[in-house]
Amino acid sequence: MADIIELLPDSIANQIAAGEVIQRPSSAVKELLENAVDAGATEIKLIISDAGKSLISVIDNGKGMSETDARMAFERHATSKIKKIDDLFSIRTMGFRGEALASIAAVAQVEIKTKRSEDELGTYIEIENSNVIKQEPCACANGTTISMKNLFFNIPARRNFLKSNAAEMKHIVEEFIRVAMAFPEIFFSLISNEQQVFYLEAGNIKNRIVQILGNNYNAKLVAVNEQTDYMNIYGFVGKPEAAKKTRGDQYFFVNNRFIKSAYLNHAVNSAFESMIAKDSFPSYVLFIDIDPAQVDINVHPTKQEIKFEDEKIVYAFVQAAVKHALAQFSIAPSLDFTLNAEIQNLDAVRNPFTAEKKEAATSSNLYKTFTGKHQAHKIDPNEKSELSHWKDFFTKKEDKIEQQNVQITKSPETLILQSLAKFNNTYIQLLNTYIIATNTIGFILVHQQHAHERILYERFAAQSHSKQPSTQKALFPLTIELSTADAVLLEDLLPDISTLGYQIELFGNNTFIIQGTPADITQGNEKHSIELLLEQFKHFSSEIKYSKREKLVRCMSRQHAIKAGTALTQKEMQTLLEDLFLCSTPNVTPSGNPTYIEFKEGYLDRLFSKM
Repeated sequence: MADIIELLPDSIANQIAAGEVIQRPSSAVKELLENAVDAGATEIKLIISDAGKSLISVIDNGKGMSETDARMAFERHATSKIKKIDDLFSIRTMGFRGEALASIAAVAQVEIKTKRSEDELGTYIEIENSNVIKQEPCACANGTTISMKNLFFNIPARRNFLKSNAAEMKHIVEEFIRVAMAFPEIFFSLISNEQQVFYLEAGNIKNRIVQILGNNYNAKLVAVNEQTDYMNIYGFVGKPEAAKKTRGDQYFFVNNRFIKSAYLNHAVNSAFESMIAKDSFPSYVLFIDIDPAQVDINVHPTKQEIKFEDEKIVYAFVQAAVKHALAQFSIAPSLDFTLNAEIQNLDAVRNPFTAEKKEAATSSNLYKTFTGKHQAHKIDPNEKSELSHWKDFFTKKEDKIEQQNVQITKSPETLILQSLAKFNNTYIQLLNTYIIATNTIGFILVHQQHAHERILYERFAAQSHSKQPSTQKALFPLTIELSTADAVLLEDLLPDISTLGYQIELFGNNTFIIQGTPADITQGNEKHSIELLLEQFKHFSSEIKYSKREKLVRCMSRQHAIKAGTALTQKEMQTLLEDLFLCSTPNVTPSGNPTYIEFKEGYLDRLFSKM
């Protein structure tokens, strides 16, 4: 029987390797930018066409390569950074695996021009499908220009899996920002389809943060700087008022390499404990310098996931450094002991506590109950007790019950709605979060935020499929300026956002004009609503893959729902319950959380029966 195991041809092996390293245009952008940084460049320019599908070009003024090195750079596992196995544990450069250029050359048409300062002429090489098509001397500037064209031209199936241009451009911007943020001393620029997207002058870390995340951060940053023998931590965290409702502007760099770490993110969050709301997330750009021997960066092909030799020590240092920075800049919750004018005008403050008032207070049964020893549990049974009115609160008064026949329907939710209508009673709001409403068979406990989220979801979902969405025109159109990354995202979402009732137009240079908003949304805070919608969309997480429109509907219903902790009037509670039980699926939120819990008479009887 013939042998069946064979070595793969180099071209196929390179394409398989490329599947790990080059997953989309942004993957190639990351690798090329990191190579330019490693080359010692002080200026790096990124040029994009067709969201990287047609062209990705990186131009740097680094040290360049010789003719032999330029050719060898495209071989698999060719690298200048590792000579022996021990070098893997002292890596401080960005690209070191020797896979990036070989992978790119396997899935794109590549051209490279490179020249060292000591050479008179540079080298031009053209590669297609891992094969060198042309190699010759050329006249060019010092440094390297590498261009990859027609990504996945030889793998149509993978090219078909690429997203829309706006979606792919969003990923490119993310990778560009991560590299540019890590090296503020380097000039970076990004041009897409002949339009300037980023122009980042060389400077310090704070300058780079403001350049990328926006001028609104200029006065909201707190410096972090802790030096120890084991590791150094430096960078900036946002003040508590800069916290967002989603994991927005959060960047961790270890030895100048961007990483994702839920563990370290938790360390920062814990340092902000009690300073920001539980559902908010702090902003930060933090750098950790640590001995490379204490870190394993070879965990994942993208090198964004790393392992520390001692995670607990790093966690403690990060938490302590952020806490110290916040304390140093006097950013901590404080107690205000001054009384405002309304409190000062109260009788309890303004009028003296006379002897007669003191005698009246101390002679009351309530005072005696709470001041007597071992009497905290005692309640005076006397009908004249100050607590007697609580009995009336829970007494069922027949004259308040309006007798109606309950019509049994097929829907249990309709039954609940009709049962609630049987009583002309008041609703009870508990902890400004829950609504208690009685019916003929017991009572229901409604979570007001969950209930409103379900109501809004069904409204927005219906509107998104309407041919003429309901829009409230702005009397005076508003202008909103976004960060470059958010502007790219919003431009991509404009067609879907318009189906929900938004009328937003691109004005140019990351600026948009808000002409109208959905009719159901409260007017007056349109800019913040759009910024929050973008944040929620960026960090929308679900095991199920939803369309952009569905994500927007879910984000909007979550954003505009009445929040827990909001006091409601009787009329508002009644309207909320009526709207809830008119929904097609009133019992759960879009994400599956319950909107209400029903307590029936039989269940209550069992709770209070003898065991």
